[in-house]
Parts: sequence; C-alpha cells; structure tokens
Amino acid sequence: MTWLVTGGAGYIGAHVVRALRSAGLTPVIYDNLVTGLPEFIPAGVAFERGDILDRDALRAAMVTHRVTGVIHVAGYKFAGVSVERPLHTYAQNVTGTATVLEVMAELGISRIVFSSSAAVYGTPHTDLVTEATATAPESPYGESKLIGEWLLRDQGVAAGLRHVSLRYFNVVGSGEPGLWDASPHNLFPLVIAALRAGKTPRINGIDYNTPDGTCVRDYVHVADLAHSHVAAARALDAGTPLAPVYNLGSGDGASVRQIMDEMARVTGIAFDPIIGPRRAGDPDRIVADGSAAARDLEWEMRHSLADMVSSAWQAGTPS
Repeated sequence: MTWLVTGGAGYIGAHVVRALRSAGLTPVIYDNLVTGLPEFIPAGVAFERGDILDRDALRAAMVTHRVTGVIHVAGYKFAGVSVERPLHTYAQNVTGTATVLEVMAELGISRIVFSSSAAVYGTPHTDLVTEATATAPESPYGESKLIGEWLLRDQGVAAGLRHVSLRYFNVVGSGEPGLWDASPHNLFPLVIAALRAGKTPRINGIDYNTPDGTCVRDYVHVADLAHSHVAAARALDAGTPLAPVYNLGSGDGASVRQIMDEMARVTGIAFDPIIGPRRAGDPDRIVADGSAAARDLEWEMRHSLADMVSSAWQAGTPS
C-alpha cells in the first residue's frame, strides 16, 4: 500500500514517513517546504514538492505514485498566530483539507488519517480529557482542525470515505538524531534553544493548583505518535472498524517544573528558571485519556520523560 504523507518533510510528518517505511508500507512525501525541511526527507523515499491548495499538483502526485491512502499532516499549526492570521489559517487547514478530499474522491482513494489537535477542546472543564469531552476551540487554529474533522465525517457519509482523526497534545522528542522540532512556540525547543544560547529558560507562573505550582500538560513522544498513525493506516486498509476520533494522550502528564528539572539533569546544565507571571487563560492541568487509542491503535507510552528530553536534546537544532 502507498500512503501520501502531506507535510511529510515536517517534524511530525518525517517521523510518520519513517514509521511507514519501517512497517513495510510505501510512503510518498508531499510538502511545499515552507516549514518542512529538505534534510528531513530520507533517501529512497519519493518526494513531490507541492501545496495542498494546488489541486493539479496533488492529483499528479497521487496518480504518479498510485496512492491508496493519505495521512494528512500538513497544515498551519501555530494556534496563537492564527488569531492574527485567521484567513490564512482557514485557507491552509480548511480549504487545504477540502482540496485533499476532493482529489481523493476524484481518484477513488477512500482512506485518510487526519492530524487533528487537542486545540479542538479549548480550555476543558475537566483535568482528564476523553473523546466525549465537549469541543470548544478558542482559536482559528482549533476551529480549523474541528472543521477538518467535520469534513471527513461528512465525506464519509456522502462517499464512503474511511477516516480517522487523531487528536494530540504536546508532541516532543525525536525518533532519531537530525529530526528536531523547530517550532518557535513549543516548550521543548524554547528551553533547548535557550540552553544552547547560554540563556536561562522561563516558567510562566508557579501558583497553579498542582503539586509543584506549575502547569501540568500532556507530553507524548513523536515516535509513539507516528506508530499509531501507521496502526490507523493499517486498520483502514484492513477495513477494521474505528471510532471517528482518538486522543493520543499519556493519562498523567508532566509539569513545567518537571520538564525543567529533567532538562537540567539530561544536559548537565544547572539552572534556576526565571519565574514570570502566569499567562491569562492557562488552566492548571490538561491531560488526555488515551485508553481508546490503546485499545484500537496500538497506542502506548513507550518513552519516558527522560527519553523525551534526551532524544530532543540529541536531535540537534536548526542551523
């Protein structure tokens, strides 16, 4: 089976590509390289440069490589910036997803794994998020991901599309050296960049209702995430019944202070974080229940917090 991975030259997409290949499936990378990196494209894997808004390029890629399914990872992923650029966010994440689905329907491709987000929940009023938790996105990014799920749902009804959406929280770590998270907004790369530059990382607020006073969030290793994308693809290929959405979560989470302590231990760089005021709207604790994904998608937390931090540190950083 041949799977087109949109955004396959990005941090998460690159890990999905490697997981597909390790599982004996054939990946094809489709990426415009706006945020994806050429060095993330492994030798021997087909690559097509194109935008998900370009219907003709998408169709050519799918026809040329005889694609049988799509893992749709491409999109605009910066929730905070999406508030300032809503039209751009909707174009990339809603119109782009609709374009992918239209080309798939035209070519009779009926399987898709969709990269969704915990942002669809907004600020949930529970500290353990399940798939039944109400969706209430608080940014154009979160809204666009929820609409993407709706598009898949409706195309399933209209055209028999076999689909699954994977909602995940904070994706960290690296599956191999040279694959790093280059996001300017995520905690791990921010802390690593500060330490490499000889600066002191910052904690926003230490007065939360948690054991150590800092926010608790769900962190999952990117290789574990990629594994469940492959499991989802295989289930769709086999016609195995799946729920429409799954959370890929740890079930317990880690605090910002724990992350800082582990960073100091792994790197050997002792530091006392700068303490700043808490950010408005940050809840005390958000952790996802991954039991449904464990049941159906081989989801498992195979990597400890130490593994997450050490692999992220060893992965390198953008030049």
